[in-house]
Amino acid sequence: MEVKRRTIRSLVGKLGSVSEQTRAEALSEIRLISKHDDQSRPFIAEAGAIPYLAETLYSTSHAAQENAAATLLNLSISSRHSLVSTRGLLDAISHALSNHRSSTSPSAVQSSAATLHSLLVVDEYRPIIGSKRDIIYSLIDILKTPSSPPRSVKDALKALFGIALYPLNRSSLIELGAVPPLFSVVVKDGRVGIVEDATAVVAQIAGCEESEEAFMKVSGVQVMVDLLDPSTGSSLRTKENSVAGLLNLARCGGERVGREVKEMGVTVVDGIAEVADNGSAKGKSKAVALLKIIDGGNGSDMLANFLRDSRFDSLNRSN
Repeated sequence: MEVKRRTIRSLVGKLGSVSEQTRAEALSEIRLISKHDDQSRPFIAEAGAIPYLAETLYSTSHAAQENAAATLLNLSISSRHSLVSTRGLLDAISHALSNHRSSTSPSAVQSSAATLHSLLVVDEYRPIIGSKRDIIYSLIDILKTPSSPPRSVKDALKALFGIALYPLNRSSLIELGAVPPLFSVVVKDGRVGIVEDATAVVAQIAGCEESEEAFMKVSGVQVMVDLLDPSTGSSLRTKENSVAGLLNLARCGGERVGREVKEMGVTVVDGIAEVADNGSAKGKSKAVALLKIIDGGNGSDMLANFLRDSRFDSLNRSN
């Protein structure tokens, strides 16, 4: 173990060399170690590599950017506190993301966004990262850019999801314009995984007071209802996300949203019923809760058959 420590200290020391070639070779080797030897990751952080890696994200060399960003991603698995506590790291990540259209390589953009997603696993880091409005803006811009590679879009969505898990970040996401590009991805992108990730973010953002007006401007309720229609071929995960989004929107927007969903007819009820039948435990619970909101305790004709169904009765008893 001590041999590993010495080797890593020597390599990290070379990151400060005046020789560009020496720095590049050391960085490449550190990346490989961080990838293949998880026990060495804390040693890399302890040796002081993180400030060098952050600084390298400003490099004009794509190879250097990619090695630094990939190493940071690897370190984020086991040394999250070291990353977040390093001054200037989030600013460096923001720089890499904000230049996704120009000077930052796609691979470095993807690793930077994935590093954020990894850090956002920790609850206490969500308000810290969410306060960096330039990071949020850059992640949204990746979604808005037609030339963004699918991997960049997917990693940006995962980072946005982590940010949206903290309730106070949701209004910032709306203010910075996240809603239109998110729904644009849902409507225009046919790739199942990306639509699933986009609707997951939508469902989280729906859980704030500002969501009703923002969703109304993009016909958000209609889009989520359409995703519940069997003819759209949406995956079960997408349908669960749509149910969660409609439920959060109804809870924050009041009776108006529930009435709007109800007015869309039997098809939407069937879609919610499918989630109540076949979804995950969370999905089933949310589907039942949404059906209750739509019905409003009035025993409406549209819902009568389903509400009498033994499937619903058993779910109702279990909650």
